[in-house]
Amino acid sequence: MIKEYKTIAEVAGPLMLVKGVEDVTYDELGHIILPSGEQRRCRVLEVNGSDVLVQLFDNAAGINLKESSVKFFGRSMELDVSPEMLGRVFDGMGHPKDGGPELIADKHLDINGLPMNPAAREYPSEFIQTGVSAIDGLNTLVRGQKLPIFSGSGLPHAELAAQIARQAKVLGSDSKFAVVFAAIGITYEEADFFVSDFKKTGAIDRAVLFMNLASDPAVERIATPRMALTAAEYLAFDLGMHVLVILTDITNYAEALREVSAARKEVPGRRGYPGYLYTDLATMYERAGKKRNVEGSITMIPILTMPEDDKTHPIPDLTGYITEGQIILSRELYRKGIKPPIDVLPSLSRLKDKGIGVGKTREDHSGTMNQLFAAYARGKECKELMAILGEAALSDVDLLYAKFADAFEQEYVSQGYENNRGIEETLDIGWKLLTMLPRIELKRIKDEMLDRYLPKAMAAAGISEDAAADAQADTSAADGAGEQ
Repeated sequence: MIKEYKTIAEVAGPLMLVKGVEDVTYDELGHIILPSGEQRRCRVLEVNGSDVLVQLFDNAAGINLKESSVKFFGRSMELDVSPEMLGRVFDGMGHPKDGGPELIADKHLDINGLPMNPAAREYPSEFIQTGVSAIDGLNTLVRGQKLPIFSGSGLPHAELAAQIARQAKVLGSDSKFAVVFAAIGITYEEADFFVSDFKKTGAIDRAVLFMNLASDPAVERIATPRMALTAAEYLAFDLGMHVLVILTDITNYAEALREVSAARKEVPGRRGYPGYLYTDLATMYERAGKKRNVEGSITMIPILTMPEDDKTHPIPDLTGYITEGQIILSRELYRKGIKPPIDVLPSLSRLKDKGIGVGKTREDHSGTMNQLFAAYARGKECKELMAILGEAALSDVDLLYAKFADAFEQEYVSQGYENNRGIEETLDIGWKLLTMLPRIELKRIKDEMLDRYLPKAMAAAGISEDAAADAQADTSAADGAGEQ
């Protein structure tokens, strides 16, 4: 029997103190019943003897302490799941908001879940093609990986997120693939962009969308990513699907956590965030991965905006410790019109070597990836020297590298948000760019790969072997003169 308590002692912001309560546990759900009969949702945050601190999901306006009552349900927050979730749009609490009917639940799952047991994990090793060259070619996403995108205010992370959600797939597999997309604390315009983009391209048929708006309560913001991960766990481990989870924006989630922590008068940590921010983020991120002897998997791309573009801010800093790399968006490239503005040099996928090569992408992937990184890094250095000392101070080879850096940004990184590049096309573009450099400079690619792929790339770029040999001789002579 559910008891009803008329012992509300105090309301402070999103928190309410109820006295004389029995048999109530942490995280339990409840309803506040107003004199008018209106009901508002709440959950237990703290239990101290018979005193219970509850958190309101709606605002506290109109709650009369003497006339209002509270009842608790004896269970924590749950999500109704079923195969019919695919193709649906839900609010941040898991209620349909697409005008469709309520789900007929296959299961009722606790949204808090559990991080995956490390002993049960299988090491990620299967390539996921996102269709974005700067990710697939240089910072490869692997099935079961957690690879965040670090963005800045005003940068086009929403367009990149929608592109990845639309294009991502597991190559060479007949397995079912799904996307769980959770938007946390976004504006109505952003929510409309995501929903209309998914519907327009047909990607919604294999997606589950959770939309939490900026105008929704902070408490709901904390629940939304857990709703999404619970849906992903059901699709992956009950239905055997490969699920890509995209969470945007984790910064809004952390801000909501800070707001609730401040209301509870907890001792703040760095920048006012609660001291348990690392643990809280880890409980979410660690729910992604692959399990041994289980068909499905969860791959996660959390997206966060770095306040003031600061990589040392607590949210990106702690996220970087938990996840396996990061994709960083650059304001400088954005100003140049590069779409998407992915800064490949500070970006990193720690598992990229495990997901590329023969049988996964192509045999030349590792060598071309390392060569492109090295050439672009040197090209950027040459451009900086050119800005300081002038073009005349650079050698012929340095000038080639500077031109390579510009071409790399325009042709390889910049591809727009509608262009879905296969991994073969991405690798071929890389080879085409490498033809700008003399063969003697391509020191990170094995000779057998150069013999196999370089002539094709030169033919595609319209460069004859004689012209290449002449350029090679000129470069060698210039290098020799420079040494003397």
